[in-house]
Amino acid sequence: MKKFILIGLGGFFGAIARYAVKAAQLSDQTGDFPFDTLGINIAGSFLLGLIMTLALEIWEIDSGIRLGITTGLLGAFTTFSALCMEALRLIKDGCYISAGVYMGLSVLLGLTAAYLGVAAARKFIADHEDAEERQIEEGGSGS
Repeated sequence: MKKFILIGLGGFFGAIARYAVKAAQLSDQTGDFPFDTLGINIAGSFLLGLIMTLALEIWEIDSGIRLGITTGLLGAFTTFSALCMEALRLIKDGCYISAGVYMGLSVLLGLTAAYLGVAAARKFIADHEDAEERQIEEGGSGS
């Protein structure tokens, strides 16, 4: 039951964050291309790769909290259904090239962002382990 509550809480805050980002209209968007959703999904993909890698390889995070952050928060922040609906809207409006570019960029940049998130987490882990080893060596040499 705890996991469901944590996922629900994460989803609540993820949905609010998504709405806030879209409402802020961060891009000076002209035309109908959904840059805001593309940016949200790319950022969420990066964060998912980063957080899951850290959670599984270095942090000892409770599985319920991990699910609340990943499935709840990031699942609600990013959404495949919005991508699909916006692509269908572009197709309906006759913007076939924009729809294809949007779907292609979403997949390509989303996967790239997830990969970069994993890479950033692994770099952090390696730097953290190197710092710990140096600390041990420096402390051990004075004995």
